[in-house]
Amino acid sequence: MNEKIYLGKVSFAIKLRRSLWNLVRFFLFRPFGTKLFRLWRLWLLKLFGAKVSWGCDVYASCRVWAPWNLTMEAGSCLGPETVCYNQAMVTLKKNACLSQYAMICTAGHTLNTEESGPLNNAQSGLVVASVTLEEDAWVGMKAFIGMGVVVGQKAVVGACACVFKDVAPKNVVGGNPAQVLKTLE
Repeated sequence: MNEKIYLGKVSFAIKLRRSLWNLVRFFLFRPFGTKLFRLWRLWLLKLFGAKVSWGCDVYASCRVWAPWNLTMEAGSCLGPETVCYNQAMVTLKKNACLSQYAMICTAGHTLNTEESGPLNNAQSGLVVASVTLEEDAWVGMKAFIGMGVVVGQKAVVGACACVFKDVAPKNVVGGNPAQVLKTLE
């Protein structure tokens, strides 16, 4: 198993925090969609443990699974209708951008049928790994970033691409699975 990947667990305490966060998100986060309420949304994320800069942007329509596993630096952005399924840590460095409808997924299941499967409990075989978007990285519309991936500095992930391996700095990738299309100068 990749050393970045480790066994995950969704404890009862996490389920309670998630329930409370979902209520807050539904009633106090999502309805406040204009730029006027940007700081309000950031404050709610901080209230739930996110380490977000006051200079970043999180759209009201984005879905963050666990704010306590989110770090965003100044200028970074979670765009409209993005999904941040962060059972492990997600880090967006300075000016990193996750464009509309894109998804970051930090969890999966082992393929070992003895550890996971429909007859076993939901915890069986759960694995997680953090995701990082380095400085000035850009993830295009409807792209998917899988667990354990690092998108390098000034790298670009094209629209609808599916990324399962690290993207080197200044590389432009696209397709499913993503492949290098060109290198920026």
